[in-house]
Amino acid sequence: MRKFIILYLFISGHLTGFSQIHEMGMFLGGSNTISDVGSTHFIYSNSPAFGLIYKWNLTTRYALRASFISSTLKSSDYYANDMSRFNRFFEVNNNVIEFSAGMEVNFFDFNLHDQDREFSPYFFTGINYFQYQLFAIREGLGSIDIEKYDSALEFSIPAIVGVKLSVSNSLVLSFETGLRYSLTDNIDGSSPIGQFENDLQVKHGELYNNDWYVFTGLALSYTFGRQPCYCKER
Repeated sequence: MRKFIILYLFISGHLTGFSQIHEMGMFLGGSNTISDVGSTHFIYSNSPAFGLIYKWNLTTRYALRASFISSTLKSSDYYANDMSRFNRFFEVNNNVIEFSAGMEVNFFDFNLHDQDREFSPYFFTGINYFQYQLFAIREGLGSIDIEKYDSALEFSIPAIVGVKLSVSNSLVLSFETGLRYSLTDNIDGSSPIGQFENDLQVKHGELYNNDWYVFTGLALSYTFGRQPCYCKER
């Protein structure tokens, strides 16, 4: 055990001394869903989203990234390009809080300590854990009742693409859009679980097609930490 602790401290100290710089910033943008309610467009922001993003740059190409984003996901048939959905006119607003962690990969070298402006497209993936509200939609004679009855935690898988630009030695501006494939079909209330799980009258749409949600926006981050040694073989 003692040898393991010494080895861990040695590796951690080595990485800290030679390959780290940090970024902390704010995300501001919009959100939309891809589900059984609302528009079928992949990117159709109809509600604000905001959060925090942290990055631990291991090299000029790779960074560990974590984020915390909150938004009210609006699934409304008013935005639908399908007339059957538009005439139905279901609408659900779902408050979502997401925590994400994973790896960000730059397509080009992105050295924050270079005197020149740095630019690169990037890709991010990992795992998300998010909280959302549970709804049941009841369609009666001339009326639609939406009942919120609980909240739940679930995983989603992100696929985020973006571009970044260093506006100074300490500020980085990014624009990104990211699809999240959730492991639930109930963000829009189309397939309630729990107390309504066996009630077929409140289920609608494709019952075995999980929901997606999307965040699109800008992120401005501040860099800090000791300058890393990005050593290249000659």
